[in-house]
Amino acid sequence: MRIAVTGSTGLIGSALLPRLRSDGHDVVRLVRSTPKGPDEVRWDPAAGTIDTAALAGIDGAVHLAGEGIGTKRWSTEQKAKILDSRVKGTRLLAETMAGLDPRPSVLVSGSGIGFYGLRGDEVLTEESSEGTGFLAEVCRQWEAATAPAEQAGIRTVHLRTGIVLSGKGGALAKVLPLFKLGLGGKLGRGDQWWSWISLDDEVGLISHLLTAEVAGPVNACTARPATNAEVTKAIGRVLGRPTVLPVPKFALGLVMGGGLTEEVILAGQRALPSVAEASGFAFAHPDLDSALRSAVGR
Repeated sequence: MRIAVTGSTGLIGSALLPRLRSDGHDVVRLVRSTPKGPDEVRWDPAAGTIDTAALAGIDGAVHLAGEGIGTKRWSTEQKAKILDSRVKGTRLLAETMAGLDPRPSVLVSGSGIGFYGLRGDEVLTEESSEGTGFLAEVCRQWEAATAPAEQAGIRTVHLRTGIVLSGKGGALAKVLPLFKLGLGGKLGRGDQWWSWISLDDEVGLISHLLTAEVAGPVNACTARPATNAEVTKAIGRVLGRPTVLPVPKFALGLVMGGGLTEEVILAGQRALPSVAEASGFAFAHPDLDSALRSAVGR
């Protein structure tokens, strides 16, 4: 298959490209800069422009681009960037794919388990209802922006990704230096659920969904969600370091800001990968210790 990929320089995208190529796919990267080769296509989501002609003949697309959720404090301006970057880019890609002839067969479009909002201990599957809060609204609009592709008959998957465990980026990479010094600990009370997935399984699932007969939401997380306190202990086990210094809520708020702390750091979703498992996907790292050892190279 010839697959167009957005967000190819991010944590997931940079790992996805070699996986797709090893699976035999031809990859085309959508980039905002001037294309440097035949495998790059220019687009500008903010301006609503894309090189449609260069996408002729693609069989599908994986859409991962968007402003980072946890990279900056959630000011009004930053929240607008987070929302607009997802909705505008998704709509542009979906409309473009719908207008191609021949029409691509599949769109795997990013989303997040933040769709479910703050639900405590409730077990969440793809059939669970939408939650409330900023991230839930972002995910709702993000997924709705794929409508042009769906209406054109393109099989569309909403990849609701949980916490991706990798030593190269994301939440784990940010805290690893502290844990390696023996200064890591649970965040807040530590009872918030973290639905996680290894980076290897994230890219493996995306590749699987390009050909599996699956449409609609797919929870990209393992069947073994864990509390933050359990994740903290597991990191300590894998690194051989103590994890006795909890980080209080007020300290997180001072550093991250209230919104980011409440909805991301101290929140959580207890999500299960019902659709992924039913489609036959097998996780390479189904347990936390295995995923963490892979992430930190042990």
